[in-house]
Amino acid sequence: MAPRLKLRDIAFFERPVQFARPFRFGAITIDATPQLFVRAEIEVEGRGSAIGAAAELLVPKWFDKRPELSPAQTVDGLRRSLEIARGLYLARTGYQTAFDLHASCIGAQVATCAKKSIPPLAAAYGPAEIDKAILDALLRAAETSFFNGMAANIAGIDARLSPDLSERDIRTFLSGRVPLERVAIRHTVGLDDVVEGEGGVADPRENAGARYFKLKLSGDPAADGARLARIGKALATLGHDHKVTLDANEQYADLAALQLLMDRLDHDAALRPIATRLLYVEQPMPRARQSPLGALAAHGFIIDEADDSYDAFPAARALGYCGISSKSCKGLYKSIVNATRAAKWSADGARFFVSGEDLTCQAGLAVQQDLALGAFIGVTHAERNGHHYVDGFGGTPAAEAQAFATAHPDLYANAGQGIRLKIHNGDLLTGSLHAAGFATSVHPDWSALRPLEQPTSLQEQSA
Repeated sequence: MAPRLKLRDIAFFERPVQFARPFRFGAITIDATPQLFVRAEIEVEGRGSAIGAAAELLVPKWFDKRPELSPAQTVDGLRRSLEIARGLYLARTGYQTAFDLHASCIGAQVATCAKKSIPPLAAAYGPAEIDKAILDALLRAAETSFFNGMAANIAGIDARLSPDLSERDIRTFLSGRVPLERVAIRHTVGLDDVVEGEGGVADPRENAGARYFKLKLSGDPAADGARLARIGKALATLGHDHKVTLDANEQYADLAALQLLMDRLDHDAALRPIATRLLYVEQPMPRARQSPLGALAAHGFIIDEADDSYDAFPAARALGYCGISSKSCKGLYKSIVNATRAAKWSADGARFFVSGEDLTCQAGLAVQQDLALGAFIGVTHAERNGHHYVDGFGGTPAAEAQAFATAHPDLYANAGQGIRLKIHNGDLLTGSLHAAGFATSVHPDWSALRPLEQPTSLQEQSA
């Protein structure tokens, strides 16, 4: 039986994060955004109280891309999602498992957010962050690691939100997990990033020895084809084998435009260095305009932004998609359910998988918890933006950054430029993530954080 808990308190904080270089994806370029921190206090039946933590960037114009909203308004939507989730979670006053708490609130969360014009993907952000902090506290109370705790289903995950699975499917998947000892980084090449020469995609000082590359697409087949040809030519100078993925961030208007790009990949000799190394294409079309892929499905497509509910993966499968992304900002329980599905669907020789995509993870809590989740469900390579677009721990106080480096020496090092991710021949190691708690021995310095900024709409309501 999974342990039961009562939630005592949830507190939100934030810290500004300045990027080292602009990051352009989809229709937006960002060079700064706040990082969220969650502090949850729980009482575990028979074990006493414990405190857990989680962190994630508040990224504009990804969860909600509506053109009429400013970047700041979309960040405010995430803050509102958090506040709504906090109220729903704290209203559950009895003892229950961690997954009971999530499952009993997620429906009301999405419905309440919809009434406030917050779309499902942004609605899920609040529960996703609270769930991670609760799980961290639960694992600390049980004095066990994320890997051991989840293999024993300490959260009590069941099939109530995924009726296409059985309880046995989930238990079998969890108990059979052998966490990866290392996960390869997939280096992101943003739309404004340098391609050739110094500071370009093949510069080891920029790509940290990566063997996997994630290439952003703009939605213009001609422009994307020309840029991919340049990238392929640059990557050919690496001197080691490599693979690539493509990410359109919903920018392709329809199947006809997508077909033009895929035709170029199939037939243009200049694109052969990309086409022969392509693993999959991520979220080409807008989440609201998903349509059957038909013959295009043979190229391998996954959804990311369209993953806004527990039934998104089965729906995408029916359209010809073979994969789905895992992101802790979309919900760790959903990632585990989707990984269970991929394993079950692939049992007869078909190819279904969960990828590791990183939008919101910075050094410290966020990158460690997302890395542990991926290593647990079997993600062998994962996009890692934090080491590239943000300078190490950014504006984190030096003492806090040093505490993480001391507790997790396989993940961080100071090579003269401040404490940064420690990448070993293109890989991140997971050994120190086997600490009691959710992949961390350290919590942030709460006194150095400011309270979460109150969403504008809530300020107006309280005025």
